[in-house]
Amino acid sequence: MEKKTIHVCTPALDGNEEKYVMDAVSTGWISSSGSYVNRFEEAFSKYCETEHGIAVTNGTVAIHLALTALGIGKGDKVIIPSFTMIATAFAVCYTGAMPVFVDADKETWNIDVKKIEEKIDEHTKAIIPVHIFGNPCDMDEINALAKKYGIYVIEDAAEAHGAIYKGRKVGSLSDVAAFSFFANKNITTGEGGMCVTNNTQIAEQCRYYKNMCFPLVGPRNYMHDNIGFNYRMSNLHAALGLAQVERADDYRAKRIYNHDLYLKELSDVPGIVFQKDEKDSVNVNWMNTIVIDPKKFGANRDEVIQRLKDNGVETRLLFNSMSKQKALKDYGCDCSGEYPVTDWLADNGFYMPSGSDLSEEDIHYVCQLIKDLHIKKVG
Repeated sequence: MEKKTIHVCTPALDGNEEKYVMDAVSTGWISSSGSYVNRFEEAFSKYCETEHGIAVTNGTVAIHLALTALGIGKGDKVIIPSFTMIATAFAVCYTGAMPVFVDADKETWNIDVKKIEEKIDEHTKAIIPVHIFGNPCDMDEINALAKKYGIYVIEDAAEAHGAIYKGRKVGSLSDVAAFSFFANKNITTGEGGMCVTNNTQIAEQCRYYKNMCFPLVGPRNYMHDNIGFNYRMSNLHAALGLAQVERADDYRAKRIYNHDLYLKELSDVPGIVFQKDEKDSVNVNWMNTIVIDPKKFGANRDEVIQRLKDNGVETRLLFNSMSKQKALKDYGCDCSGEYPVTDWLADNGFYMPSGSDLSEEDIHYVCQLIKDLHIKKVG
């Protein structure tokens, strides 16, 4: 009998995806022109409780576009978490600016707000808080610092579709926010991203730069005043996205439900540490992530991963610290200093299966494998 495989994350495509994509194909509107792009932008920005949405090709370029729209470039510094997907840092590098790293909070795993101010100087132009694994950052504290020093805030909300901070959706809590719609995200277009904002001027700059700096109004005369980018989303991807937004609350609820099941089954197992939700927030649990304390659990992280792999369960390691990335050192980033929480997460944590279509049976199976290993090791 063939061994069952439980994937880390597969997309749930159980709405109008096929209908909308086939409509785009049958009408011939498959490029960045076509009604689905505008409809997706409007639907998703409304979902985020913002006025404007600018659809782009992926989440990384969404961050780059937001930075460009704010005029950030060479000679500027941008504060980011040390614990994040490297796309956050790369997007800053694309502008010529310099990423500056701040360690994670031991409880929430988000950027440690208590350590941000010490990294701000006269060259700092923005902070990019990342809502790690769908857990909203402490945006009141971050926005207060930004106001004090006159700098921008750009939410990296790539993992946090529908997350809520003190009654407000992430994406609406900053000057501009960037989302990803990669296949493993709570809402997906396969590949894709979006900037959302309540600032009309920022939105217009995003639209201008994402389309090769063609004029926003009037005919195309093929004269360009600035260096722009081809970051346009296709109508096919937007058709998928519109269908996904229609089911966004269902997918959010399923991810939260899955996390609650994991928590119920594993929270009492010695040596297993879960991410703590930010106060007064709704964490949408993009990925179900645990950290293993080998002394208490009886086995280290790699042993747990191997046991799961041997039994058909996929996992993924967590992000390595930005301070340890050769690419960023070579770029010129200050990679000195200590980032102990980031290192602890990177050395001991991993993703368990987390897709919106994950079954209760699958979750129970994964948890039982982990619990059985603990019992085998400690007796």
